[in-house]
Amino acid sequence: MKQERLPMSTRVILADDEMHILRAAEFKLKRSGFDVTCVEDGQAAWEKIQEGLPDILITDYHMPRMDGLELCRKVRQTPETADLPIVMLTAKGFDLSGEDETADLNIAAVLAKPFSPRGLVLCIQEVIETGKYVPRVATF
Repeated sequence: MKQERLPMSTRVILADDEMHILRAAEFKLKRSGFDVTCVEDGQAAWEKIQEGLPDILITDYHMPRMDGLELCRKVRQTPETADLPIVMLTAKGFDLSGEDETADLNIAAVLAKPFSPRGLVLCIQEVIETGKYVPRVATF
């Protein structure tokens, strides 16, 4: 199975306040050829997006200063970033108040923690290539 299908220049902003998740995901994404910028909250993610538009945003839901949903709303309300693909990470079993909210914010995928870093790579590849993600298994 061909794992690295994306160009080396694929830019990812990864926002999560849990350092162990941030570092594990960063390590796997960089090893898979992604250009990764890590931040610890939604406000820092928004600032990085303003500095240069990434190819995809991966954001945790629960974070300090600005949570993931607020970040997604800000991204969608700004014309320059409105089409940015977004993957949301959530605590296992946490519901984003139904599919309506993720559909309204055009969130391409929601991954429950814990997830496998390999599963995250596959998800990102599929979202960038097709604009959406269809899980092959219930969770990673």
